[in-house]
Amino acid sequence: MSDFTTETSRDPIALLGEIAEIGGDAARGAWVARQLQAQGLTPQTDELGNVWAGQGPTLLVAHLDTVLPPAPLRREKSRWYGPAVGDNSSGVAVLLALSQELVALGCTVAFSVGEEGLGNLRGARHLVKHLRPQQVVAVDGYLPGVVSRSAGSHRMRARFIGPGGHAWGDREAPSPVPALGQALAEMYALKRSSNTSLNVGRLWGGEAINAIPQEVGLELDLRALEALELGRMVAQVREILMEAARKFGLRMEIDVLGERPAGMTATEAMLEAARRAFMEIGLEAQFTAGSTDASAGVEAGIPAITLSVYQGGGAHTPEEWVEPNSLRLGMHALRSFVRQLLQT
Repeated sequence: MSDFTTETSRDPIALLGEIAEIGGDAARGAWVARQLQAQGLTPQTDELGNVWAGQGPTLLVAHLDTVLPPAPLRREKSRWYGPAVGDNSSGVAVLLALSQELVALGCTVAFSVGEEGLGNLRGARHLVKHLRPQQVVAVDGYLPGVVSRSAGSHRMRARFIGPGGHAWGDREAPSPVPALGQALAEMYALKRSSNTSLNVGRLWGGEAINAIPQEVGLELDLRALEALELGRMVAQVREILMEAARKFGLRMEIDVLGERPAGMTATEAMLEAARRAFMEIGLEAQFTAGSTDASAGVEAGIPAITLSVYQGGGAHTPEEWVEPNSLRLGMHALRSFVRQLLQT
């Protein structure tokens, strides 16, 4: 079990050593296209920056975009360190290593943009809409994770807006600061189930220490496993924000920054194939909920699942790391998973 490469696959470790140091979606996409072409495939691109090859009904997708910009790797004996070395440079490397073989089996391999941050799955959604696959497999995450359920999310930006003014001369003017403070306290005090999350990830406002802010704001991420529960939480948060603005005589503006679906479309065949594929590399599959490119398949009502292909930690930090040899394990598991799936 020391070598899982074949004559129709590339070495994922060598590929990772290159892609993990390339910054920018356009540059990463161009590099992937060259690699696909070198394998004798015909890469295609769209206006968003997605890259793909093949035209089969099973869509395998790894996202190109990263949270932090890639940087030169620090390569130690059993670990490589660097921002984005795992998420999702490792997923790209593994899928790319198998691309020729997977396309020959009748699959479409794709490399998407817009999975992270405020991308709102725009790349995967575009691929699902225009390629019309019958099933979606996202390649992303730490072994032995299998994202079988999509966690729904709602992201918004809220701004409290007032007249502003001089800290002393206009001291009777309404300030948006206490409104923001009240809203934050009430949101975090909401009674929620363990299947939800609420996170204010960004705050801003103010012009000077001796000026009443004209505007303060926040960006908020809400998540839940069930669509009804997510909708209820969104309604509660919006009411808290509007009531705080009314109480302090301010104007409120709310913008929706992104929405992702909640639900599960993974079939029993997908779940069983994942179990067996990980057993082959000595791991027990851990089924979880999350938000990945597979959510675009869930939204479209087609079978969708996410398979992890590397071992590591520290995602979304400058010290993210992976065990490079684990990519060969992930490649073996992905190959086995797809072959089983195509036989059902």
